[in-house]
Parts: sequence; structure tokens; C-alpha cells
Amino acid sequence: MGSIYRADNNVWVGWPGISVDEEEEQEVREKLRADSMRPVFLTESEIRDFYEGFSNETLWPTFHYFAQYAIYDQSHWDAYVAVNEKFCRAVLELAGPDDTIWVHDYQLLLLPQMLRKARPKSSIGFFLHIPFPSYELIRVLPWRRQLLEGMLGADLIGFHTYGYMRHFLSSVSQLLGYQSQNGLVEVGTRSVLVDAFPMGIDQAKYAEVAQSEEARKHEQTYRDALRNERIILSIDRLDYTKGIAQRLRAYELLLQTYPEWRERATLLMVVVPSRDQVDQYKELKEEIDELVGRINSMYRTISWNPIQYFYRSFPIEELSALYRMAEVALVTPMRDGMNLVAKEFIASKIDNPGVLILSERAGAARELSDAIIINPTDTNQLAEAMHEALMMPEDEQRQRMGAMQALVKKYNIHHWVNLFMDRLTYSKLKQETLATTTLNADELQRMTSEYQNASQRLLFLDYDGTLSGFNSNPQLAGPDQELLMLLAELSADKRNRVVIVSGRDRATLEKWLGHLPLDFIVEHGVWLRALGEEWTMLRPLTNDWMHEIRPILDLHVSRTAGSFVEEKEYSLVWHYRRADIELGEVRARELTSHLHFLASNSDLQVMEGNKVVEVKSAGVNKGAGPHAGLPATPPTLSSPSATTVPMRIPLVLCPPTPTP
Repeated sequence: MGSIYRADNNVWVGWPGISVDEEEEQEVREKLRADSMRPVFLTESEIRDFYEGFSNETLWPTFHYFAQYAIYDQSHWDAYVAVNEKFCRAVLELAGPDDTIWVHDYQLLLLPQMLRKARPKSSIGFFLHIPFPSYELIRVLPWRRQLLEGMLGADLIGFHTYGYMRHFLSSVSQLLGYQSQNGLVEVGTRSVLVDAFPMGIDQAKYAEVAQSEEARKHEQTYRDALRNERIILSIDRLDYTKGIAQRLRAYELLLQTYPEWRERATLLMVVVPSRDQVDQYKELKEEIDELVGRINSMYRTISWNPIQYFYRSFPIEELSALYRMAEVALVTPMRDGMNLVAKEFIASKIDNPGVLILSERAGAARELSDAIIINPTDTNQLAEAMHEALMMPEDEQRQRMGAMQALVKKYNIHHWVNLFMDRLTYSKLKQETLATTTLNADELQRMTSEYQNASQRLLFLDYDGTLSGFNSNPQLAGPDQELLMLLAELSADKRNRVVIVSGRDRATLEKWLGHLPLDFIVEHGVWLRALGEEWTMLRPLTNDWMHEIRPILDLHVSRTAGSFVEEKEYSLVWHYRRADIELGEVRARELTSHLHFLASNSDLQVMEGNKVVEVKSAGVNKGAGPHAGLPATPPTLSSPSATTVPMRIPLVLCPPTPTP
């Protein structure tokens, strides 16, 4: 990312990776300032609990499907929250209200929401560089809701693959109840865009290094040492997610099954040290050392070592030399967000042939289809893939490598950044088009004044989701004492006329609110009742159709545990609020499609609501009630000077006092 954050007056805010005392902090700041970096310093305890603890002992194993290694420690979580807050303060010191903020990776999942609270109108993007696991793994985390809500503080959330994006949307739906459509998640008054952005590399940089004189010299040195051996290359950080031990066993199987590769092929394995004091990593290091030692001792000869093993990092020029000389690259992680080693290998081959063996569980496998794609736990398949790669004709190698090089060149790091930023801009524009314009102080004062001075006021109040929250059992959404007192107080004012507009059946609303001096428009406009009068129908209706439709709804109840049918006088409602969210949505789509087909030549209307599908007679709706006319409707309602008042209630009309 260096070529990105150093340009265009950008600043990279991050932990410099070391713990320093106060005297050294200023020196570190000055050194980093030249590279457009601003450090966030962590204490020893924060490094232990936030970085090594929650980030790498809780989130890392969970997100990589190694939940058996995850640790759930409240003190680690507290440190994670505190460090995210520390990052928030550091960012706010630099970022103005109009700046764009891009948050990266699993260590800062809470930061977008923290920044959103401080900069509600800022453009905030978030990108996760590791896999996002299925809901079944996320649900295990005690702090799952806080993590998801933290991410949803961003305007745009990016993942490497569509699969990770799908897992995230599923988790948000299951755990937070937020629905999504075409990647847009409705979060309160904002919409958050979720999308897939496969990350690229700086292809030009790797190609340039591969052609440098220094890389060529290193390559010649290595070739002189290894003579004419066929090189199979493995480069990884020490981590249990990388499948290093599994590929060693597959290489051993290759030597057993195809002895012709003995003394002709060499596995050049580079393992970069990483957290080798942590128990799982220490055990993995010991396992790798034992496997390498055993294979080498069993198959080595005076002039040949089956495995050239290096437990250290290499400068980029030496890595480039290894990429250049390798005929086969093994990139076979058990789980990986993207894996840029695969793309670095491709970019470094220039015009040389070569074969990439790639795990199907790496994000890169979704793009690099010309690699040999394998299941990393299938040792036999991996051994056969190595044999296939070593036997592959050069023409086929060039054809495959050429296709992958074109892709890596086109979808490079610059394309990735530009695409993400373009989508972030689009997300903000989308929000603005859907945003509700809030009243400013002058408008609020004018509205309040007109309301207070009006001689007549007509208030239309929706019930479910407005006066009362949604409930998994609709019959438990009755009014509380506070709501009853509010309605009584509103209706007691002789200038007010309060109308309840609801899709509920009249019997329920009459039971709950019938003792109050209110008007009612219920069952989506089927029934009307003016204060002091009897119930009347908007227009004559029939419910003869119910005996044909009810069995269809009952069938979906039998197929969808937790759903049920509510029968009103002139409509049927299938509720799935208590059903499994994803199953309910699938069944709702099936039911709606079927009902639309049946209603195409009839006088029926199919409506989708919040976790409901309703069938009723066409031409009747809540809005039709007022147009049908309630007795004694104030004549000034149609006045062009009437004021629309957005409040907790959906609509209030306040006609001004008539001029004498």
C-alpha cells in the first residue's frame, strides 16, 4: 500500500510494531512523518491483550475456521475496545469532517462505528483482509453484535470475495435483524453498501524487480548451488492456517509414488518467523522441523537434499529470484483471505513458464482459474498436482501463466484502490438520495408555532412499528400505559382529531384502543369508524377467495417452523418473524411468486411487509381511507398552506387558523 498512502496528501495511521518509551516516541514520529505515517503507540499490556490476545487469539482463529484455538477472555476484549478508542482519537486529530477515512482489517472492527459517532457525515470505508466466516462461527463469539455493529459504522464494507460478503450479510441478518438487498444494508437512517473487492498487488513493481540485475545475480547464485534440479517453491509465514505441514506430507507422498523425481526435484521452503512463542505456533514449528528432518534423512543423497528449508525472511530482490527460478509454486493454505504470494509469483515470471498450485480455500482461487486448484486437505490430490505440474508441457504452462499475468496486471493494487474509492463515493451519493431531510431550527420553530396556533389539527398515526414496536407475536404488541396516556392527551384537545391508520383487524384495535376518542382506518382501509359512529366498509368486499388461498398459506406454515397465518375478515397474512430469517425470506419469495400468479386474473392484491406476506382485495389500502372521507373532516385540510410535520408519528397535518 506504500505507493498509495504516500500520494495525494494521504496519511497512514497505525501501530509502528514496537513498544518504545516516551523519550523515543518523538524520534519515531519524526522518522515516520517522512513516509506520511502517524504512529499510534501501544503499551506492553495493550500489545499483549489487544494484539496478541483478542486480535490473534480470538478473531484470527475464528475467522480462519480454527475456532478450537480461540480464546474468550474479557480482559482481552476490554483491551480491544480501548485500543480501538485510542485509534479513534488519533484519527480524529488528523481528519476533518469532509475527509475520507479508510479503516483496514480485523484489529479495528469497532473503529468505523466510533468514527461515525464523532464524524456522522464523513465518508468511512472499511476493508477486511482476512476471510469472513459463516454465521455458525461468528455466533460463537460473545461480542459478535458489537463487532458487526462496529463494522456497520462504515459507508462501504469490502471483502476479498463474494463468499465472505455473503457470510457477512447472513450474520448481520441473523444477529442484528438488518435486511439487505443488492448488497445494501439498511441500518437505521443510513444504508451501508457491502461489496467484494479482490485485492491486487503492485504488479509493475514486482515485474520491475524481477528484471533487475540484482534479482538475476541472486537467481544465478541459487541455480549454481542447485544445478539442474526442478524447483518447487513454498513461501509462507509461520501460521496454522497456511497448510505447511500438509504440503510437506504431500511432497513426501510425491517422492514415494513417483520415485523418478528423487534427485530431480527439490522443495525450496521458506517459512517466515511469526509468533513462535505462542503455543500453537511453537508446536507447528516443531512439527515442520520434524517433518523436514525426517523427509531429508530418508531421501537425501550425497549430492541432493529433497527439501531446502529456510526459517527466515528474504529481501524482495532475493524473493524475486526465487520466484523467477521456481517451476512450480505451492500456495495451499487451509484458509486465506486472498493470498498475495500467488500473485507475486505470477507477476515475477515475466516471460518464463511456470505452474501455480493453488488452494481452493484461498480468495485468489476465485480469480486465478488457470492455476491447478486443489483441496489442501487432500494429500493425494496435492501430490498428484505436483506431478502434473512438473509434467506439464511448456506451451500449456505459458498459456496458463499468460492468462493469469494479464489478470494480475489489470486488477492491480491501483485498480483495487480506485474501485474501492469509487464505490465509497457511490455509497455516499446513494445515502444522500435516500436520506430524510431533517428540519432545521427555523423550520422546527415554524412548525411548532403553526401547530400551536392551528384551530384544527388532523393526526394520522400508524400503529405497528410507529406507536408500538414490532413483536414476534403480533398479539403481544398491545399499547403500554405511556402510549395510552399520550393518545388520551392528544385526543382530549378539542382542536385535535386523532386517526389510527393500521393494517390490523378492527377487533384487536377496538379491544386495545376502542375506549379512547379516536377515529380508525383499519385492515388497510377496509373498515372505517368515525368517533361516535359504527364501523363502515370503504366499499363492498367478499372473502369467498379465502378458502382457495388459505391452504397455500397453511402449506408454507407446515414447511416453515415458527411461521403462522393471521386471518382477518377480508385478508390473510402469513407471518414469519419467528421463523429462521434466511429460510423465512426464501419461503416468502416462493409464496409471493405463487400468489402473484394466482392473483393475476383476480381482484386480489399481494403485499410484502416487515416479515409478512398479506393477501387482500385489490384497490383497498390505508391511503384510500382518508380519500373516502371521514365524517366532519375539517374543510381546511386541503389548504396549500397546511404543514406536514415529521415526528415519531408518520404524518401530522396542521391547518393554519382561518383568517377572519
